[in-house]
Amino acid sequence: MADYEEGKRAGTHPLLAVLIVIGALWLLLALYVPSSKDKPGTVPVNPEKASSLIVDESDTSPVMFMVKTTLPDVNAVSLVVPPQATDSQVAGLLKRLRTSRLNNTIGEHIPPTTPGHKLGAHAVAEIYVFSDPAYATAEAVRVLARGAHAPGDLYPQAIPFEDAMERVRGFYRVDLHDTSHPDKASLGFADESGVHSKQYRSIF
Repeated sequence: MADYEEGKRAGTHPLLAVLIVIGALWLLLALYVPSSKDKPGTVPVNPEKASSLIVDESDTSPVMFMVKTTLPDVNAVSLVVPPQATDSQVAGLLKRLRTSRLNNTIGEHIPPTTPGHKLGAHAVAEIYVFSDPAYATAEAVRVLARGAHAPGDLYPQAIPFEDAMERVRGFYRVDLHDTSHPDKASLGFADESGVHSKQYRSIF
C-alpha cells in the first residue's frame, strides 16, 4: 500500500468518478430503452413499395360519384368523381364496387350492363371513372370499349383513343365468365391488348 504524502489527493479523482457515472447511465439506457428500429409494431418500409402504400393507406375517405353514361350494348358505364379526388380515393371507390358486386348489391350503385343475363345484371361490366365530365360521354366510352386497335375506317371517331385513355382516372371490369379472375381494376386504363395510360397501375 502506498504511503500518504502531504499535498497529494487520496482516492479517485472527481473527474474520473463523473466519467464512470456517465458511462454507467449510458449503458443502462442502451440496455433498457429500445431503439426506434426495435420498437414493436414498426415495420421497415421498402422504398420501392412506398408509392403503393400511399395509395392504399392515405385519403381513404369515400368519394362521391355520379353515373354519367350507361351503354348496355358495350356493357359499359361511366362515372364522374370530383376533380380534387385523390388516386387513393378512386382506388377506394373501385374496391367498394367490388365488395358490392360480391355482396350482390352493386345494382344499388351501377345500372345494369347485362340486363336479363343468366349470370346477373352485371355479368360483364366495364366501369370507367373520370374527373372531367366532357370525357365521360357515350362517344368517349365507346372509343375505349373498342380498344386501341379498332379499325378507324369502321369506327370513325372524333375523340382519339389515346386522348380518352389518358382521361380515365380508374377502371373496373367484371367478367363472370372468367371464373379464375372475374374482377380487375386499375388506376388509369389498359385495354385487353396491353396498351395503357401513363398513370396506369393495377389494383386487383
